[in-house]
Amino acid sequence: MKVLPFLGTIIILLAPPLALALEPQEEIQALVMTVEQSGCTFHRNGSTHDSAAAADHMRLKLRRGKRYAKTAEDFIENLATKSSWTGRLYQIECEAGRPEPLNEWLTAHLAKLRSGEQ
Repeated sequence: MKVLPFLGTIIILLAPPLALALEPQEEIQALVMTVEQSGCTFHRNGSTHDSAAAADHMRLKLRRGKRYAKTAEDFIENLATKSSWTGRLYQIECEAGRPEPLNEWLTAHLAKLRSGEQ
């Protein structure tokens, strides 16, 4: 029957595009890599670090506190953006003299990742 291949083509054309949704741990790894490759300066507890050191610190916190990072949002809120010792929020500076809260920066990059912009 020649109708079926044609019908299959119509169904495929009318179907919504498949989203390439990542698993939560894949999103977290993508965020850490975004920090690592950003070339930005990371401000943590009064000291500055390059983006590679920031990513290493995030990986360390993730290894130690994985149970607090079930989702990318959990990772941002619970591990990646504030000191567990002092409670101070981390900052990221991508433009000279313009530090911003790391939680806002990561949340924006997570939205880009999910929308396919990255």
